Amino acid sequence: MTALLQVEGLVSGYGVVSVLAGVSLEVESGATIAVVGGNGAGKTTLIRTISGMVPARAGMVRFAGHDITGWAPDAVCELGLAQVPEGRQLFASLSVEDNLRLGAILRRARADASQSLAQVYDLFPKLAERRRQLAGTLSGGEQQMLAIGRALMARPVLIMLDEPSLGLAPLMVELMFQTISRLAREGMSIVLVEQNVAESLEICERGYVLENGEVVTSGPSAALLADDRVRQAYLGI
Repeated sequence: MTALLQVEGLVSGYGVVSVLAGVSLEVESGATIAVVGGNGAGKTTLIRTISGMVPARAGMVRFAGHDITGWAPDAVCELGLAQVPEGRQLFASLSVEDNLRLGAILRRARADASQSLAQVYDLFPKLAERRRQLAGTLSGGEQQMLAIGRALMARPVLIMLDEPSLGLAPLMVELMFQTISRLAREGMSIVLVEQNVAESLEICERGYVLENGEVVTSGPSAALLADDRVRQAYLGI
């Protein structure tokens, strides 16, 4: 069966700096994978290249049966691939609900905007309570909820989350991982990019470990959690 997302030999970077050096991975429909590694490993560049925000220099990205290598980001989004960026990138001066509704601006999502909004408020009741509040006045955890909710408003087939636990308090980190697990149970295809290796692998079916722009190991999450190299390098064991 053809994977929903296929990345083959992906090379990209910024200016004269190369970051990815031939990354390959696959995501089956309904699967949840973790892309883990330390700072500077190339995790963010990987999903930015998949989504078209950073041009690929070589390799291929195939999504939902289409070769999307070189596509503009808006065209990638219309096909059903959404990204929750590191740093959230919300519209601070707009309300929670206005931020969410902007997520449904795509043609694929407009007709179902009201239904999507109700689903996001069911997932994050705190956002329903804060719907009239300006996004810039939310706590860090609430802003992360809003960033995820906005991506879900686009009615994606696959969602890529870039460091969703970064800078959050421990209780909010736990809530983020619970939310990702719920989305996975409901059938959402997910790429989770994280420095929090143990938590990520525990909720994902499969993992890819990046170092210096290359996949150094990959496999079922249970196998990676038992791998001595992974345990020593990333789990402190």
